[in-house]
Amino acid sequence: MGTGGIGRVPVGKDPAAVRARVEAMEKILERGFTIPGTRQTFGLDVMLDLIPGIGTTVAAGMGLYMAWEARNLGMSKAAIARMAGNVGVDWALGLIPWVGAIPDFFFRSNTRNLKIIKRHLDKHHPSTVTITPR
Repeated sequence: MGTGGIGRVPVGKDPAAVRARVEAMEKILERGFTIPGTRQTFGLDVMLDLIPGIGTTVAAGMGLYMAWEARNLGMSKAAIARMAGNVGVDWALGLIPWVGAIPDFFFRSNTRNLKIIKRHLDKHHPSTVTITPR
């Protein structure tokens, strides 16, 4: 397994490296920041929605990266289509200027897509399962 790349995120093609990358991408997009004084998290996805049109498209492109990784894992076309649908709904909500960030705060397409990928990895590559602290 390769260990180069950004920080400690591996760059290899093996399932464990893919898991680490999609988990890192989901964290950046959905829960990289915490609202001070609360436990409520948000990510780059919500912040990009504040840039009308362009921001939501950039966030969708980043979200589609996870679907691309799923394709490289050999996941079914149905699972990848579901993931693309999640990104599409997120993108459409984000097109509403300024207000689009509010539903995006609750509809976390990247978290949904990470769950789809993890289910596949847990079933087909159980050695990639990691224990994460709460």
